[in-house]
Formats: sequence, C-alpha cells, structure tokens
Amino acid sequence: MSENDEIGNDWADALNEQAGADWGEAMKEQQAGANPAGGYAAAEFPNLEDLKQKNYTNSDEVKLDVILDVPVTVSLEIGRTKINIRNLLQLNQGSVVELDRFAGEPMDVLVNGTLVAHGEVVVVNDKFGIRLTDIISPSERVRKLG
Repeated sequence: MSENDEIGNDWADALNEQAGADWGEAMKEQQAGANPAGGYAAAEFPNLEDLKQKNYTNSDEVKLDVILDVPVTVSLEIGRTKINIRNLLQLNQGSVVELDRFAGEPMDVLVNGTLVAHGEVVVVNDKFGIRLTDIISPSERVRKLG
C-alpha cells in the first residue's frame, strides 16, 4: 500500500467519524462549559473623556514636533507637454520642446508631487530661487483631487 493510500484511508476514517457525530450534543456540551459571555471576555475600551484630560487630543495646539525634521522634496514645474517616443528620440542639442504654459505665467511649486503654491523665478546671488505668489489652500487641494 502506498503513502497516498494511507493518507486517503486516514481522511476516510476522519470523515466517517464526523458523519456519525451528533453535532447538537457537542454544541450543548460546549455551551454548558462556557461562561455567560459566550466563552469570550468582553472588550474593554478606554474612556474618551479620560484621553482628553490626559491631553492626547488638544485642538488648541497642534503638536508638529514629531514631523518637523522629516525631509520632503520641493520641486518647481515650468510646464508640461505630451510627446510620442518617435519625436522624443529625434531630440538633440538645441531642440526646442513647446510646453503648455505661456511666458511669464507663474510656476507650480510641488511638495512630494503635490501642488502647494505658485511662484515666479528670481535670481539671488547667482542662484535660482522662487518667490511664492499664491499658496494653495488645503480645501482647494482636496477639490483638485476629485
């Protein structure tokens, strides 16, 4: 007899044993030994008023100390365009790519890819910078998502 036959016989024996079992009696035995909560302890949750008193939620003061040292990527976007791969491969030094913005139009300021402001380019000590001209409100950012 092979190993598969032995395993098959074990399964057959187990199934036959279950077929003869009286499940109603088993359930009654289980309930008789259980506590009034059905065999489980009731979940306990802290009182929310206690948490407020311990200053876990303080609407007057937002505590940002935890995230102040988290680095973010600030990028400036002059404009965008769509181009097919054939034209992209034909670009070389001196090629001009037309963008979707007009000259003099404000640039987008993105933080981790999310638009947060608009601004204009400035030069300070021979380095480029940006002067913020418009900050996007959180509600306007949410509106642009949908």
